[in-house]
Amino acid sequence: MSTFAVTDPSTGEIAAEYPTATAEEIEAALVATHEVYQTWSRRTTVRERAALARRLSELFSERQDELAKIINREMGKPIPQGIGEVQFAAKITAAFADNAERWLADEPLDVADGLRSFFRYQGTGVILGVMPWNYPYYQVVRFAVPNLILGNTVVLRHAAQCPESALALQQLFRDAGFPEGAYVNVFSTHQQVADIIADDRVQGVSLTGSERAGAIVAEQAGRALKKCVLELGGSDVFLVLDTADVDSAVKHAVASRMDNTGQSCIGSKRIVVIDRHFDEFAAKFTAAMGAQSYENGDYGPLSSDSATKTLTGQVQGALEQGATLLVGDNQPRGNVYTPSVIGDITPDMDVYGEELFGPVAQLYRVSSDEEAIELANSSPYGLSSVVICDDLERAERVGDQLDVGMVFVNAGLLGGPDVPFGGVKKSGYGREMGKVGMLEFANKKLYRFAK
Repeated sequence: MSTFAVTDPSTGEIAAEYPTATAEEIEAALVATHEVYQTWSRRTTVRERAALARRLSELFSERQDELAKIINREMGKPIPQGIGEVQFAAKITAAFADNAERWLADEPLDVADGLRSFFRYQGTGVILGVMPWNYPYYQVVRFAVPNLILGNTVVLRHAAQCPESALALQQLFRDAGFPEGAYVNVFSTHQQVADIIADDRVQGVSLTGSERAGAIVAEQAGRALKKCVLELGGSDVFLVLDTADVDSAVKHAVASRMDNTGQSCIGSKRIVVIDRHFDEFAAKFTAAMGAQSYENGDYGPLSSDSATKTLTGQVQGALEQGATLLVGDNQPRGNVYTPSVIGDITPDMDVYGEELFGPVAQLYRVSSDEEAIELANSSPYGLSSVVICDDLERAERVGDQLDVGMVFVNAGLLGGPDVPFGGVKKSGYGREMGKVGMLEFANKKLYRFAK
């Protein structure tokens, strides 16, 4: 079997296979992206490159139905959710295009000697992207589009189960007017990824994926003295502290846990509820999770057999260690996993520190803000969090004490097309999206004038 293959997770059938790249194809990709950086990227303006991104945004909208069908086959995302992802990718692309000139404008420096001084933001060269399967379009554009507008060129290694969306993306960039060699897809092996990172023509690498993959890439990038941005896993908390509307809190908790069939790094995985709301919230939350319907398209299959096996094993391990299954059966039908809630979790259980990548929520009761904060920060991950609290000052005080990169107050999934994204601890480092994301791989070039 080829490394890159389309395997329909709803049936297990292999729909298509693609050979991995040869050494000659990898070299051709590096030659092309390096040469384009030396020429096109240095002879065009931010405005001109942003115009191409604007056309790319239009193409996403024009082809949304076709693109959604591709990822439905590859990783099981229901068509309406797939269309939603494509639409978000279009908005992200447009946001970078619309804001690029302002975000990349020269930054004057106030210096003691009074000499005219400023930063000018320019590209650095070829940047490698290693992207995941769970959001095949969204993840790519938030990395590739800002780098192309900045003036960098891109080599993209997509997930092995997403070859057709990878090819569709490459075609979209070409059809938008980016020159051959500005964005090049490669079906590379893991060893070839390491070789690309080590190549002197490559100036950085951005990876979205697992903690294990991030550690490997960070080590390779470190040896080669290359900058890297890592967006890794998360075991995000959803803290219910004080609310006059428990029903709304339940609605947001279900939406955040079930986003992308629970296969979202910023999905709320640990639901932490203060005593006074716990009984009401728990009853309504478990009922709402149990009411989710595969037949009605509320969720899709898990992305692969291996994903299903991993999640089932984690939940079974928790049950064997004394946790309670409050809703669900941990008996998947193929890759269709019934949404579940587990409770009675203690710190000595493996699941207490694990990320559950699927439609399974952990439910915890706490007696105070301090206990909630301690529980939240006990995770090795630190991506995002949700704080449900009618007292906004209290919500901020709690948020200030959470070891996370993002705090969402009174709703989950509050990302936006121009809002920075990233975490701390084992959730990675660096940021994507917004101005700070656009500057991650920029040459912050200093200018100083003697007179």
